[in-house]
Amino acid sequence: MEKPEFSLLFLATCFFHLTIMFPTPSKAENTITPPQIITCNQTLISPSQNFELGFFTPNNSTYTYLGIWYKQIHKKTIVWVANRDKPLFNHNGSLTFNNDGKLIILNHKGSVLWSSNSSGPAKNPVAQLLDSGNFVLKNFVDENSEEFLWQSFDYPSDTLLPGMKIGWNFKTGLNIHLSSWRNSDDPSSGEYSYSVDPRGLPQLFLKKGKKKIFRSGPWYVEQYKDDPVLRENPVFKPVFVFDSDEVYYSYETKENIVSMFVLSESGLIQHFTWNDHRSSWFSEFNIQGDQCDDYGLCGAYGTCNIKSSPICKCLEGFEPRNMHEWKMLDWSNGCVRKNSKVCRNGDIFKKFTGMKLPDSVEFHVNYSININQCEVECSKNCSCVAYAKLDINASGNGCIAWFGDLFDIREDSVNGQDFYVRVSASELGTNIRDSNVDRNKRKKLIILPVSISVASAIIVSALWLIIKKWRRNKAEETDIQFSVGRTKSEFELPFFEIDIIEDATRNFSFNNKIGEGGFGSVYKGQLPSGREIAVKRLSENSGQGLQEFKNEVIFISQLQHRNLVKLLGCCIQGEDKMLVYEYMPNRSLDSLLFDETKRSALSWEKRLDIINGIARGLVYLHRDSRLRIIHRDLKASNVLLDGDMNPKISDFGMARMFGGDQTEEKTKRAVGTYGYMPPEYAMDGHFSFKSDVYSFGVLLLELLSGKKNKGFFHPDHKLNLLGHAWKLWNEDRAIELIDPLLEEQVTTLESIIKCIQIGLLCVQQQPEERPTMSSVVLMLDGESVLVPKPRRPGLYSERCFLDTDSSSRGMLNSGSNDITVTTTLVEGR
Repeated sequence: MEKPEFSLLFLATCFFHLTIMFPTPSKAENTITPPQIITCNQTLISPSQNFELGFFTPNNSTYTYLGIWYKQIHKKTIVWVANRDKPLFNHNGSLTFNNDGKLIILNHKGSVLWSSNSSGPAKNPVAQLLDSGNFVLKNFVDENSEEFLWQSFDYPSDTLLPGMKIGWNFKTGLNIHLSSWRNSDDPSSGEYSYSVDPRGLPQLFLKKGKKKIFRSGPWYVEQYKDDPVLRENPVFKPVFVFDSDEVYYSYETKENIVSMFVLSESGLIQHFTWNDHRSSWFSEFNIQGDQCDDYGLCGAYGTCNIKSSPICKCLEGFEPRNMHEWKMLDWSNGCVRKNSKVCRNGDIFKKFTGMKLPDSVEFHVNYSININQCEVECSKNCSCVAYAKLDINASGNGCIAWFGDLFDIREDSVNGQDFYVRVSASELGTNIRDSNVDRNKRKKLIILPVSISVASAIIVSALWLIIKKWRRNKAEETDIQFSVGRTKSEFELPFFEIDIIEDATRNFSFNNKIGEGGFGSVYKGQLPSGREIAVKRLSENSGQGLQEFKNEVIFISQLQHRNLVKLLGCCIQGEDKMLVYEYMPNRSLDSLLFDETKRSALSWEKRLDIINGIARGLVYLHRDSRLRIIHRDLKASNVLLDGDMNPKISDFGMARMFGGDQTEEKTKRAVGTYGYMPPEYAMDGHFSFKSDVYSFGVLLLELLSGKKNKGFFHPDHKLNLLGHAWKLWNEDRAIELIDPLLEEQVTTLESIIKCIQIGLLCVQQQPEERPTMSSVVLMLDGESVLVPKPRRPGLYSERCFLDTDSSSRGMLNSGSNDITVTTTLVEGR
């Protein structure tokens, strides 16, 4: 019955330029009303020109889709697709209304490919593209009416925009979730989805098909307790709603920042912000932080700790279901109770502190009882395996109880919580019944003499075997005892055989040597696959090398960021200890920046890219990484440049890890590089995240000027680079700090002045006055972000502490002969 209407609409589409029967919108309009249509060469634009709606064809595709993209961003970034699973096979299609006032997409034959799922007919329909990126259908009352019959925000594709929700509307049964594209050229629904599970306490799940890939952990008290990246930060403020009508997660941006979450076709959930200076999107962070975020990695009753090796272990009172699999680093079968007779021989609830609350097949929430009542209720039911306190409204009440095996537990001392797991009392050394005690005593009197004899024989045999094996293997490899006491075979990091490394480096040929320092030598190599590598070889005479080697393995192997160097593996053979990295063809920053002939390769845009990349790498280390790392030796020679001149922070030998509430620490041995060390560290041994901020500020000013801080010379004074920059700033001559090679490249003086100002803010005398690296990134990227006035820098008049120029221990691809300094400080200074 509707075919005549569709035919008429199709004819109108084909001949819209010859008739006034179906007027079309002009390109500046943001609304359409019947009988208007949108064809493949027309668009709607939101009132402030933030977003544009129209038909588009992806790269390498012959299909056409109706979508929404950012208007002001020249790189077309699609944020919503209507007919993603029913594309047009050519460019002949249109968007219009049917008789009920619903939006429809027609193909060249007049067939309906897509329809808005509005609840009922519209008497006076109008479709409007809002400044938020939301495309809405409503009955026209007035222009500001928000009583929508349908909206695109309820049917997102792979992108979550500010103000958009992920969650459930319980009244309508609508499940609002993200789903990935199939690939970069195909917006049809992919394998991955990101959605809210509203049962009990809401949780966000990433799934591949029906398989769980990642879980946020339950949210309450208006925040994700187990997921720090979703909490309020300098970029956005989260919005959590959980009531009888709906449950959803949303967010609002700050300072007019252009922001979006994207679920990629590979299943990675990333938060991006737009950088006007560089006209590109930058990934602020990934929702998935590290390997322990893989759902159920350690199986039932297994707990994951990214700082340990191996990273999985069983909860106390449990043991691996299959010990052989655990030794092979396969934890999928998880753990089982050591004593399965709970609820019969007595049991207790063991408290586990600093944990991500587990997932289970079933869990119940009771908002009216306290933690003691929660234990009583859980004790009465043998199916109740664990419980925890949930103080929802600060009343002291709130209880969650789990039924069935516990999955996806991780240790997190920073963001974790306490929960209690039912275990057998006998496993924890608690005897419940006196009769059991007496019976055990009688057994011990009989068994003890026999046990001692058998045990002695076993111990002697075992010692003989151990000594024999130790002698055989002593010449083959050194067993490095890391902080958790594991041998190399038990580490996640790949280990290379020595013959592969020797072949790759031509037996550590002098011609392959690309760097040397206090740690040892660095060699370029090529694996049989053709991949180029850099091999850092620990020197036998290095006093600090072993500890640095441990730090590099422990830290870099667990950190993943585009602006951190990637550790590919290790090699341990006898006294030889080597680290294998990705090779950086442009070597270290200092090899270009401080070379009069090579520095011209660092244009103004490249230097800005390097500054921003280093800043984002530090934000990851300080805030977004699960480990929360202070580098302590950031400098030009420890920044490597890949083939595209992207910066990679390297050399974590001096790095330290901080706890969640820890802000400062003191050491008796100050390690680092004079010229980059902040005053509170160089003088008194105090270091914090603000220590890296100071080093970053020095590096920023060096990048702007092309001069080293230490060893800087000026005929008019004896100040170092920081003092020189401070002097020019106070005399309103800051622009004179700029490298002469950049004078013709800088388009606006404001940008260079702002960078100098940020650099001086970072090197201020008092640590508390320095900004955080998150604030630095906002100041670098944001046009409207207020940049405070700097105060006097620290160590701005000191020439140096040593006569030699002190810098790196030897980089992956640097010829620098600079040396990192270690100083013993006088206690109480």
